[in-house]
Amino acid sequence: MKYNLFVLLLLTVSIGLRAQNQTSKSTVETKTIHSEILNADRAYTIYLPKDYANNPQKKYPILYILHGLSGVNTTWFEKYDVREVQDQLVASGESTEMIIVSPNAGGDPKTEWNGYFDMPGWNYEQFFYQEFVPHIESTYRVIGNKQNRAIAGLSMGGGGSTSYGQRHADMYSSVYAMSALMAMPNSSTPPKADDKFSLLSQSVVKNSCVDYVINATDQQKEELKSVKWFVDCGDDDFLLDSNIDFFRAMRKANIPVEFRIRDGAHDALYWHSALYYCLPFVSRNFKQ
Repeated sequence: MKYNLFVLLLLTVSIGLRAQNQTSKSTVETKTIHSEILNADRAYTIYLPKDYANNPQKKYPILYILHGLSGVNTTWFEKYDVREVQDQLVASGESTEMIIVSPNAGGDPKTEWNGYFDMPGWNYEQFFYQEFVPHIESTYRVIGNKQNRAIAGLSMGGGGSTSYGQRHADMYSSVYAMSALMAMPNSSTPPKADDKFSLLSQSVVKNSCVDYVINATDQQKEELKSVKWFVDCGDDDFLLDSNIDFFRAMRKANIPVEFRIRDGAHDALYWHSALYYCLPFVSRNFKQ
């Protein structure tokens, strides 16, 4: 009889601990927002810290993380393991608990709009700042100030996050750019109205991150200094030269920036490894 009671007690405790562990795991959700600006539904994928559901009074810093060309909102989570890396870094004390969200700004470039800038037929930047950010920060428990907001991205998203940080410096404490599309040479051929990829290319030319620094006014340079910058690019990456150009422009303008050239190429392995630098970097620059 005593043995049976002991076994029952162990089972009860085990079930309770298992339930507690399940409710204390981080969660990843994919949701949809309707955009009046884009006249379309746009998906996003969001990571919520493990105690989000159990601590309803707590608000969190937020990282907006942008995917690359042909990527979508789930790419950071399904290909580069942002949830697993963040959980690991939080457990080791190297990263702080935060909300991480990735909006959809892409898909197959032959058929879908790609890009984080406004262009004919695709006013994505207006959507991002007028609809997406307000939706996220009113729907979820986000602290919602410059000191606790960061942005990062890879390739097309690396250029997008850098340009957003430049032109919206009042919103971000830090920017982490991976293998970033910092600039493109201007084409002598004007973009066609029905060619989504050529319109994207022209928008990158127009929003060159390198030219922004070179042409920045004294006031804009001071604004850039209010952001912590980190540029991370592989030594075999075809975008390395434009990342070096950006670093040189920032250095000439006396704007502090951390710059790393690591072993690697323009690929998933590199971006996965970059998270181990990115997440601690943005964590250090949050000021709760």
